[in-house]
Amino acid sequence: MAAGVKAAELRELSEEELVTKLREAKAELFNLRVQAATGQLDNNRRLQVIRREIARIYTIMRERELGLSAAPTEVKA
Repeated sequence: MAAGVKAAELRELSEEELVTKLREAKAELFNLRVQAATGQLDNNRRLQVIRREIARIYTIMRERELGLSAAPTEVKA
């Protein structure tokens, strides 16, 4: 279960969804660090996966800020 989120999947999310995903990932990283410090962490690889996921989210947010990519537009029917 150490699979992270692909960058293509993150690029499909809106700005609000990215912020929500970032908060969730940071909360999970905090919990994993606490588990590691107390010796309860079973899967050490999960720490690296979450850190990379956070980095991907920040990268996509920065790309949008610089205008290198755009947030997906909603099509209203």
